[in-house]
Amino acid sequence: MSDRPAIAASELSATYGRRPVWTGATFDIPTGSFTAILGPNGSGKSTLVRLVLGLLAPARGNLKVLGEDPQRGNPRIGYVPQGSHFDPELSIRGRDFVGLGVDGHRWGVRITSREQAREAIERAIVSVDANEYAGRQLGRLSGGEQQRLLLAQALVGMPQLLLLDEPLSHLDVRNQQAIVQLISDVARERRLTVLLIAHDVNPLLPHIDHVLYVAQGKLAMGKPSEIITSESLSRIYSSPVEVLKDSRGRVFVVGLEEEVSHPHD
Repeated sequence: MSDRPAIAASELSATYGRRPVWTGATFDIPTGSFTAILGPNGSGKSTLVRLVLGLLAPARGNLKVLGEDPQRGNPRIGYVPQGSHFDPELSIRGRDFVGLGVDGHRWGVRITSREQAREAIERAIVSVDANEYAGRQLGRLSGGEQQRLLLAQALVGMPQLLLLDEPLSHLDVRNQQAIVQLISDVARERRLTVLLIAHDVNPLLPHIDHVLYVAQGKLAMGKPSEIITSESLSRIYSSPVEVLKDSRGRVFVVGLEEEVSHPHD
């Protein structure tokens, strides 16, 4: 890992209109690390991603992404947005969909040579083990297959930072585990820094280095063993919270209303 953090925030604050979302966030995301962003709905997890992507300016404080001020369309960032699932009648082939990331339609670099583009697309498809079905219509593929091609599209420009906004939300447990393992493997192979927003930390626990927890207008970052504890979450929520573990190592949060019970299974 590089000594310089991939993302560095100092006294960072975000607002939605005039309403504060969270304030005074100071944290570093180490280069080459895998960080899960957790917290209840509406807490500002996606707001943080928008700041990193340069789509939203900080209300206060300082944010550096890959050593620079955030910039819209940064080719060094690969991005999979929230709610990425497709109509069954969508006829675009998986391989052509991945190719959209080459010419800058999304967060990819612009590759002018047709041969370079073809090689980049094939390399991305192979890296997510999707070659078997990349020639089929995207809308006819399973959720897990679609997610692999979304990941391939984010990877086609050879980014340094990968942002994934709830990529597991439409997948069953088996596919969740497979996609997280794939992300972890690709990140290690390509030396990527990964930020992944999730509702349930359990599929991520074997793979993540850090948790960035967003709740109650605050951000807290640390190792999973430091953040996902009764003491830490009670402090974040200013209310008694108990974290329990079962015999398989899964964590459960007790003491919060259902809509803010994170992480959970």
